[in-house]
Amino acid sequence: MNFDLEKYLIDEGASIKSALLKVEKNHSGMVFIQTESGKVVGVATDGDIRRALLQGETLEGDISNCVNREFVSASTDTPREQLIKQLDGDIRLIPILDKLGCLRSIISKEHLPLDDEKSTYIRARAPVRISFGGGGSDLTHYFENSAGAVINTAVSIYSHATMRVRNDSRILVNSLDLDAKLVANDLEDALSQKGVFGLVQSLMHVVQPKYGFELFLNSDFPVGSGLGGSATISAVILGCFNMLRKDQWNQHELAEIAFQAERLHLGIAGGWQDQYAAVFGGFNFIEFHANENIINPIRVHPDIALELEESLILCNTGIDHHSGNIHNNQKETMTSESVREMVKVNVELSYATRNHLLRGDLEKFGECLDRAWKLKRNFGRMISNDYIDSIYNGAIENGATGGKLLGAGGGGFFIFYVSPFKKHTLMDHLRSKNLTLQPFRFEPDGLKTWTSRDNTNHDTLE
Repeated sequence: MNFDLEKYLIDEGASIKSALLKVEKNHSGMVFIQTESGKVVGVATDGDIRRALLQGETLEGDISNCVNREFVSASTDTPREQLIKQLDGDIRLIPILDKLGCLRSIISKEHLPLDDEKSTYIRARAPVRISFGGGGSDLTHYFENSAGAVINTAVSIYSHATMRVRNDSRILVNSLDLDAKLVANDLEDALSQKGVFGLVQSLMHVVQPKYGFELFLNSDFPVGSGLGGSATISAVILGCFNMLRKDQWNQHELAEIAFQAERLHLGIAGGWQDQYAAVFGGFNFIEFHANENIINPIRVHPDIALELEESLILCNTGIDHHSGNIHNNQKETMTSESVREMVKVNVELSYATRNHLLRGDLEKFGECLDRAWKLKRNFGRMISNDYIDSIYNGAIENGATGGKLLGAGGGGFFIFYVSPFKKHTLMDHLRSKNLTLQPFRFEPDGLKTWTSRDNTNHDTLE
């Protein structure tokens, strides 16, 4: 129902008779009185007019003599909740007035329209992972012949994405991590540009979006951290695209698409665990086979999880690493039977690490980290060096039970397990070496996506 506002408005100098004629036309039992400037100053109901006539007014009398100037009205900004409360009584009609007091619309119990649908933007957040064991066995060229297994957990260090769909075909990307922007007229233009946005372009190539968009990216960690950062970036970008699909990808599909974009299309060598960790979150024991990958969530008792959280120290070596180069080198060394045998032992160690974690035997858990690192550092010549070895040996000498370099190796973050009464000693030692300690909490959730109303002024990246 749309109200014809002219049937409800009458000038304050008009006669009572003309007001009655308007009441007859609008069938609502009232009219709104306006000044010459159009400002509504009161309301006259059929009851008001009847009482005035009984008191001696004539039909030719001035309608202003019947006006109720203490009337209920609302502005264009009045909250819907307040309007509903006003109508939940004897009020039949509420005039909606603009800032000048002019009538803009009328609402009633039968006609209280919903607001126009507003544009929205999409946000996504995904965590990085800490891997406790099994590294190297999540590489396809290993588990296509021998089963692989890793144990990892997501932590409260994230990549973030915000996406807004445009009304044209332009694509604008802003990355704080890369300190760079990509501005393109359309998808073809975006894919053809050279620069630092290779991963984003690979994801766009795989997804093939049919719309223009603006994408803002940032992370809580530095590039080359060894925390699986490229997988979390892929996850949040895919999460944004997924929110725009009617047939949304499930968690397995999101991880597979992320792997496809980075490993197959972009050609960066690496394993599978990072993508699963970013999408699924929580503690996971992941088994890799030629025909399928199986993600087994681990139900760690809350007390054990809290104790482990307090017993781990995440330490930044300050060295950027290039996982693709390391994995390429590792692929070459994996042809050696001795290296494949070490990876096999590392897989067996992952099962032991899982069992110690579930039982809460954390000192043995820490010892497993030590054994896993001593195995891993022999998988390839680029995984460790004298400086990295000095960091690890110094940590062991100052209280750590065990630890390992995260990711492919060569730099990034160390994780150390330390018993409670040696923790301060280890922290003091690491800080004395000018190494940065990174606080974290275990993150039970993986990729999260949501939408929010866009109440911004629509500033763009341009």
